[in-house]
Amino acid sequence: MKNINIFCFGFGQVAKNFIMKLHEENFDINCDFTYRKDEAFDPINYSLTKHHAKTKLEYEGYQFSDYSFNNKIISKIKKADYILVSIPPFNGVDIVLKNLKEVLEESKPKWTTYLSSTSVYGDHQGDWVNEESVTNPTSSNGVDRLEVEKSWINFSESINLPLQIFRLSGIYSANDNILKRLKSGNIKIINNKKSNFFSRIHLDDISNVLIKSLSRFKKGEIYNISDDKPASLEEVTLYACGLLDIQKPESIELKNVNSKMLKNFYKNSKKVSNKKMKSFFNYKLKYPTYEEGLSYIRDHLV
Repeated sequence: MKNINIFCFGFGQVAKNFIMKLHEENFDINCDFTYRKDEAFDPINYSLTKHHAKTKLEYEGYQFSDYSFNNKIISKIKKADYILVSIPPFNGVDIVLKNLKEVLEESKPKWTTYLSSTSVYGDHQGDWVNEESVTNPTSSNGVDRLEVEKSWINFSESINLPLQIFRLSGIYSANDNILKRLKSGNIKIINNKKSNFFSRIHLDDISNVLIKSLSRFKKGEIYNISDDKPASLEEVTLYACGLLDIQKPESIELKNVNSKMLKNFYKNSKKVSNKKMKSFFNYKLKYPTYEEGLSYIRDHLV
């Protein structure tokens, strides 16, 4: 029987999918997690299947924000064998380290994973990047992510905390994907002078690699979590249009885009290498490219 006692800081799509995948893999799970104070927390919305033929799944959520948290989490963190941190920076600061350094110093996990982002690399003009590449983020999100990474690395080294960092590419899933946005009419093709390359990863592949890392873990390592085929947003959009047999959406010039976030997105172009991830974890991607991922979603879910 496989047992896991895990504490999840944040319980968004990655953490939730990870726990559900563990359940499907017949783990006995004790999971405690945090949610923001401003979330309308409803156990039904966070519910996981509690009944399984072979295994148990016990879980409890606790409020945790920048300025307050439920004190019950202190004992839970200290007892956890595994700690997953998926809370993004808040005002440039990691609120876990800000509020709970002393608690973490008294904990003894055998696995700690911080989920970061490939935005830390910034713009590489369409070239390939790997974990050894220069990090020169251009967005505020990328800058904050890189600073928090450094904070976690320094902290982990100071107390010998077993830490790995996963830099996630753009996530898509059954619930959040370009097919849904096309069907809702909520997407336009951006005309840009050069082809901007972006990398993606399916939610299930993130969870699968996390599971792999439970038994194959090396502290102090950073891994890019990406699929095999970086591509422009236009290329992916046109492929998705073909799957749905619809006309391509309206085009718009980049200079006419109102969204600052989207404009910043187009400042960066890079191809994220996943060679280290696949080699170390001996992992074969479930969805090697957006083509397999979107095709499956179209055939089974849309």
